[in-house]
Parts: sequence; C-alpha cells; structure tokens
Amino acid sequence: MAEWLYEAGIGENRAILVADGAIVEARVERPGLGRRAGTVARARLVAASAGQALVRFADDSEAILASAPKGAAIGGALIVEVVREAIPEPGKAKRMVARASDATDERMGPGLLDRIATDGALVTHCAPHDGEDRFEAAGWSETLAEAASGEVAFVGGALRISLTPAMTLIDVDGAPGDAFALAQAGIAAAGGAIRRLDLTGSIGIDLPTVADRAQRQALADALDAIVPQPFERTAVNGFGFVQLVRRRTRASLAELLRYRPVESAALATLRRAERAGGTGPATLVLAPRLADWLGDRPDLVAMLSRRIGREVTLASDPDLTLEGGHLA
Repeated sequence: MAEWLYEAGIGENRAILVADGAIVEARVERPGLGRRAGTVARARLVAASAGQALVRFADDSEAILASAPKGAAIGGALIVEVVREAIPEPGKAKRMVARASDATDERMGPGLLDRIATDGALVTHCAPHDGEDRFEAAGWSETLAEAASGEVAFVGGALRISLTPAMTLIDVDGAPGDAFALAQAGIAAAGGAIRRLDLTGSIGIDLPTVADRAQRQALADALDAIVPQPFERTAVNGFGFVQLVRRRTRASLAELLRYRPVESAALATLRRAERAGGTGPATLVLAPRLADWLGDRPDLVAMLSRRIGREVTLASDPDLTLEGGHLA
C-alpha cells in the first residue's frame, strides 16, 4: 500500500509517496517563490494590453493576468486567483499567472500537507527524533541527486533530463541492440521520473527508433499506465519521439534543485544537522556560498538551534563542496 511521508523541515516542507519501499512521488514546498496556487488575493492592475495584463500584490510580487476584467483601470484594485506559482529559471523567475476572480474573501492556497491529504493515501508525519530516517531509507538523497543532475540510471541504459524554458526533454540512451527492448525500459524509466520528480508542462521523450506501429502503440500504452491522469500526449512517432503535456501549477523538484542549488544544498545540510545528535555548542561547517546564504537567514539557524537544543554557529570552509556541509 502506498503511503505519504511528510516532514515539516527547516526552510522547507517535504513529502514522498512510498510504495514497496521506493519513492514514487517527491514534493518540496519552500517560501520565496511568491504565492501558492489557489491563493485568492487583492491586487492592483499595473499594465494592460490586448494580449495580457499585469497585476501587483501588496508585497510587490507580480502576476500575469490573461486579460483584465472589463472596465478595470490601470491602478485599480481587483481580486485575482493564482493559477500558476512563480517558476525559477536561470536569471529571473517566471512570474506567477493569475486570473480574475469573483470571490469576495481573500484566502491562502492549499499547502503541501493539504494537497497530499486529498488523494486517499495514508499520511505519516516524520520527525528527526523518530529513529529511522524513513526518507533516506526510501531513497531521498538519490532522488535529490537525480533532480539536480538530470541523470537517471535504469537497467540497460540511462535518461538525461534537460530543462529548457519551453519544455523538458528526456533522452533515452543505452547500448546498441534490441531497440524495442531499450525503448520499453526507457519509457518505464521516463514515466517513473516524470512522476517522481514532478515534471509538468510540455515534456518530450526521445526513444530509440522503433519502426513497428504496434510496438510504438505498446510504448504509448506503457506511458499511460505510469503517469497519472490528467495529461495529453501525442503518439510515438516513427523517430521514437513522444510529447506529453501535464498541467503546470508550480516548480518541479528538478527546477528547484537545478536552478536554486545553493538554497537546496543549505536546506539539505540543515536536514542532516537535525539528525546529527550530540550535546553542547555546535558549529555548522559549510562551503562559503552556503555560509553566506545561511548567514543572511539567521532565523533558519535559530530554528536549528531550537530543534536540536544546542547553540549553533556558522563556519566557512573553502575546501568543502556544496554537499559537504556538516555539524561539528
């Protein structure tokens, strides 16, 4: 039976859907990317054209509006609902996307815990003092490594996941030989990665070329059986390419890890530090970029101190990698 494991971490909340001891889906929730999808809030119209409009919230964050309501004036207030959260990208993040709402009351969009509680699976709350680290036992670090690198190994081959502003591309590679067998293994691995890393939007999968039409249909059917609905897809064409589109409401795990590497490494270090044990004053030793990032966020360090019952100070070590931080 599948089970959600949930952690209210320092600087992020985490959830994994585990079945047969392995991670099926992984989700992370962090502040700092604007308002949640589903949030209804008052905003001010700051720009409008025939194609789209721009609204600004009280905290100066902005959202793209598909079209301004009839009669809305620049500078005027209106109620909008966020339908897509901000998406991190190299440089400047994609703005939130909103639509005009008839609601009269403002409300916060559902958080991660609320969202995972709706699918019917058991939800178990995990804490650092529980003993066994159930996240790690299921493959948490390995999943983060897949998200950060875009490299996913499977028996007989590997996936290379490339993020672009327009779409996510998954290349299936393996040893020459039986193209259909490699395509079968590759489509299973790709479907699993799409679900595990929460890849959404437009996704292209490049499989080995399979000439037989019935075999190509079998590959499409296999993808349908792995990736949860709703989504739309093309057929697997004669060149082995298939495209699917999943509703996009927030950043994927891959985008968070790839485009916010310092933040991701710092939060992973805090998670390890929570489980390090020990007594008395402690020093969190970090690569310089991580030390600078956490130095600008003393509330996260203070939260770590409270949770482990130890005074924590930061130290920088230029010889450490981003992943090498530890509590000393």
